[in-house]
Amino acid sequence: MAKEKPAPAELSKTEKAAALILSGKSKKRGLARLMPFMGPAFIASVAYMDPGNFATNIQGGAKFGYTLLWVIVATNLMAMLIQTLSAKLGIASGKNLAELCRESFPRPVVIVMWILMEIVAMATDLAEFLGAALGFYLLLGIPLWIAGIITAIVTFIILGLERYGFRPLEAVITALIAVISVSYLIETILVHPDWKQVAYHAVVPQFAGPESVLLAAGILGATVMPHVIFLHSALTQKRIVVRTPAKLRQLFKFEVTDVVVAMGVAGLINAGMLIVAASTFYRTGLVNVGTIQEAHQTLQPLLGKASSFFFALALLASGLSSSSVGTMAGQVIMQGFLHAEIPVWIRRVVTMVPSLLVIFIGLDPTRTLVISQVVLSFGLPFAVIPLILFTSRRKIMKVLVNHQITTMVASLVAIVIVALNIYLLVQIFSGK
Repeated sequence: MAKEKPAPAELSKTEKAAALILSGKSKKRGLARLMPFMGPAFIASVAYMDPGNFATNIQGGAKFGYTLLWVIVATNLMAMLIQTLSAKLGIASGKNLAELCRESFPRPVVIVMWILMEIVAMATDLAEFLGAALGFYLLLGIPLWIAGIITAIVTFIILGLERYGFRPLEAVITALIAVISVSYLIETILVHPDWKQVAYHAVVPQFAGPESVLLAAGILGATVMPHVIFLHSALTQKRIVVRTPAKLRQLFKFEVTDVVVAMGVAGLINAGMLIVAASTFYRTGLVNVGTIQEAHQTLQPLLGKASSFFFALALLASGLSSSSVGTMAGQVIMQGFLHAEIPVWIRRVVTMVPSLLVIFIGLDPTRTLVISQVVLSFGLPFAVIPLILFTSRRKIMKVLVNHQITTMVASLVAIVIVALNIYLLVQIFSGK
């Protein structure tokens, strides 16, 4: 059995606290005992409540009421499973998903996967950057192009925190999640939802025609996001390093708690978005409220000024946090697949160019957001299938190898995702 290496002196305060807890020498209890292990899943969860979710959930709620609520519940459960596997891969192997793809697959396959994931990362950043710019635009009433430039500056500042270690960045991202959570809690209280209908549609699967399937795919793409599957494995691979089987299992249990709490919060926020749209727009017959700007303008006369303010505030917090996380994910993807790295500020500049172009050309931001989420759903199989493949190999995972049932359930999730994507391809190319 491998012996645990002594904790080096240069370990951070968080790493030292985690080492004490894992060694059984810490007297901390409850939340204080969990805190050193909390963080990676919260960063990953930001992508699950990004502006693309605003767009798809508003359209889903306004057009179909509470009908698609079950899609959010189902995809959130999928996200918990997939993100747990991703976190586990980083802990067990010490490598991230992109690095393992590079080591395991032929060079041409690696290149194709890298190009696909870069497209996904750019589609993601398009949605997230646009969302933050829209947030500034709605809150401050400034031109959208100025809002875009302010967004670029603020995300540069957030990403700059990475040089001070993982904790400051995790703290800022968690604070932004808190802003989104409180804003949507207030919104949900203001709209007085029909809780019986909410409970029914949260567990009873239903569709309402081909357009509802397209929106469901958008919700899926906005919830189980491929770029953060790569990112989460990178966030855990060197955060807290242990080697012995017992401590690997113990660390994994803490990471599961991190995933369940973070994804649970993200799921509630997503559900809140759809419930607010269903309880206001669908209930009052405003089923054509399809854009974020329309939603913001319509909320004020229906629910008061506070409602539109918190809506815009949540959108801004969502855009800033997810855009920063999207850039981090793009960095991990490029570094992992190509073993090459470019400064994060250059990557930030390159990935925000399409977003600024959309703003300057004057394309409909909300429609662009929804289409970007569908692009994400097409990228999912290329992240989920390798993840299942690697986490089911004992040579890579050792004691944390998937149980057969886990692999079967994860494979079923992958099949559902691929089947939905094929259906969408048929819909698109048949012109329906």
